[in-house]
Amino acid sequence: MTRLSVEMLAADAPEPITSAGHAQLGIAVLAGIAVIVLLITKSKLHAFLALTIGSLALGAIAGAPLDKVLTSFSTGLGTTVAGVGVLIALGAMLGKMLADSGGADQIVDTILAKAGGRSMPWAMVLIASVIGLPLFFEVGIVLLIPVVLMVAKRGNYSLMRIGIPALAGLSVMHGLVPPHPGPLVAIDAVKADLGVTLALGVLVAIPTVIIAGPLFSRYAARWVDVPAPDRMIPQRASEDLEKRPGFGATLFTVLLPVILMLAKALVDIVVDDPENPVQRVFDVIGAPMIALLASVLVGIFTLLRPAGFSKERISPLVEKSLAPIAGILLIVGAGGGFKQTLIDTGVGQMVLDISEDWSIPALLLAWLIAVAIRLATGSATVATVSAAGLVAPLAADMSTTHAALLVLAIGAGSLFFSHVNDAGFWMVKEYFGLSVGQNIKTWSVMETIISVVAGGIVLLLSLVI
Repeated sequence: MTRLSVEMLAADAPEPITSAGHAQLGIAVLAGIAVIVLLITKSKLHAFLALTIGSLALGAIAGAPLDKVLTSFSTGLGTTVAGVGVLIALGAMLGKMLADSGGADQIVDTILAKAGGRSMPWAMVLIASVIGLPLFFEVGIVLLIPVVLMVAKRGNYSLMRIGIPALAGLSVMHGLVPPHPGPLVAIDAVKADLGVTLALGVLVAIPTVIIAGPLFSRYAARWVDVPAPDRMIPQRASEDLEKRPGFGATLFTVLLPVILMLAKALVDIVVDDPENPVQRVFDVIGAPMIALLASVLVGIFTLLRPAGFSKERISPLVEKSLAPIAGILLIVGAGGGFKQTLIDTGVGQMVLDISEDWSIPALLLAWLIAVAIRLATGSATVATVSAAGLVAPLAADMSTTHAALLVLAIGAGSLFFSHVNDAGFWMVKEYFGLSVGQNIKTWSVMETIISVVAGGIVLLLSLVI
């Protein structure tokens, strides 16, 4: 970033709500993050409350009037929820429809019927990647781990050989590919193009998931050789259904939002005329909200109706899908409030001013910040939204592709080394019946591989596009 671009950004930036210097702002940032970390890890406070208190602490230590800090936090919270809240809700609806209709089981059973032997780890990573597109990570674990355990048990496969590829597929989708909450928030923060980010995210995700999934699982299976625990193998959720939706219809429904958003990105590149009627149509149908809404509406006819769901059952299903995301919406919103507090106190401009004299690339800086916050808080979402707020000013004069790569660098960093302060760590440990040490050797190492490989690919892409 050139000195001229920094001066132009400084001229356009709003007046900060505090006159603190860089040193005081730096201390305020460290203190604010420390408060969040301690409240989450030591006091076991909900991330929403921790982010709220951390934002107030940041503003107070930076010397900003608390009424203005509250205004900044509220503005950021409202803007973030308005930007991504509807998308998260629609994604939750689609995931619930996929699970309850038996559509997910249909995809799983169809692929497994055609796979066996050495191809099974590759089948599992494919299943997890496809299923993971519309599902939150925690939902994906709940949905897929029972399948992993059944496959390992019935086929006499090593649990890690089958489980690691499935976990890798879910984790990569969660960290790098919209419409997952983390990437959506980062896209909104740095003003990146969603379609371009989605396309590049898929490009980065493919080699990353291959290395961290089927390839790494060979070593994980040697390090930790445990059988699938019988007590954790539940009944399939769709066994009471009279019939299930077809494989083709289910796959089409899952991929419809991705198809529409990628089509918009392609038309924008090829036509490149905002007044062109074709581009205007695709700008509408490829908008994230419309794409996900279309998939939910199509899912009523391709997933629920074939499974025998009456009109009376559809509304309660949709209502149940919204309850579990309340916490996610609050965390994402509070993360947006924290981000806005960072910006309004002048921290974003401080990062901009300091980084202009650094030799470290902006993408590597974004990855390192996300890594630090991930290690401290254990939350990939908190790491993503906080890092996006800190480095957002760096994207102001980036090209469309480099802004998208900045989002992916943040997402990659947010997955680094999951450990005991991450809820996902304990979910995997309990489902697989592992000790803490065994889980670190497998799950934690896999997450680190994903973060490093994806971050490296993002840096390489920044040199060639």
